[in-house]
Amino acid sequence: MPSTVIRSFLYHPEPRELDIVFVSGRRYRYEGVPAGLAEAFKESFSKGRFFNARIRDDFPFTELRDEPVAEEELWAL
Repeated sequence: MPSTVIRSFLYHPEPRELDIVFVSGRRYRYEGVPAGLAEAFKESFSKGRFFNARIRDDFPFTELRDEPVAEEELWAL
């Protein structure tokens, strides 16, 4: 199901970082996200609801402003 909040995302397993691109165009990197949680996020029916319940307030994050990202690497919804 397409999300009304999240446009795409990418998980980096080795540093355990989850990059999320919101429909607003803002990009954030969430640190310390376990691989199993990232996979559950990927498989969730409602990405926005899952994000709000399990990621948003549970992991430190940084806004990615100048760091380029290849769109083809992202998991589009």
